[in-house]
Amino acid sequence: MVDEEKEGKRGEAVLAKLYQYAMNGIPGEKRADVLANEYLSRYGTKDKAMEVMVRNQVAKCTTTGFLTGLGGFITLPLTLPADLASSMYIQMRMIAAIAVMNGYRLNDDAVQTMVYASLLGVKIADLAKQVGVKAAGKMAMAGLKKLPGKVLVKINQKLGFRFITKFGEKGVINLVKGVPFVGGFVNGGLNLAETMILAKRAMKDFSE
Repeated sequence: MVDEEKEGKRGEAVLAKLYQYAMNGIPGEKRADVLANEYLSRYGTKDKAMEVMVRNQVAKCTTTGFLTGLGGFITLPLTLPADLASSMYIQMRMIAAIAVMNGYRLNDDAVQTMVYASLLGVKIADLAKQVGVKAAGKMAMAGLKKLPGKVLVKINQKLGFRFITKFGEKGVINLVKGVPFVGGFVNGGLNLAETMILAKRAMKDFSE
């Protein structure tokens, strides 16, 4: 039987580490805010800057050699295939950059929670209800910012569990034994489609 709270904390630790990498950068890669501001200054309008930035990040997520090399710089609390860990880092940083382009600060706890939700394709309103918060049909950033910190912690744990179950379903993480499967997993085609979906969702989440 799966301990949801324990697995949720385990998954949230991975998301938090990825977010830290997105905020602070890793060797050879720019921080999310630096990336966002460079595109904004280069292309003038927010929409154009996001469009080009997303296109470039999608290209990175479809380059297996690049992903495998990048994986050498990423250490997570949970062992994942190098291409998957690298892909998720690029996607997390892309979403964080989209948040910055829309005027949000990455050190804001609510922004961090929304970045997690965008990455995983989870509706915040649904999770809010699960932790006892009355929420409207959809909860935008304005509503999320009003929630107490302890509620955000609970929501983050729910997101962490969603992360664990999502990749457990795909055989990357063995929930029962708690032993990750180490090996090749993500191919370019999957990354291309998934990253574009994530980008569109994030632009919607942070523009509302």
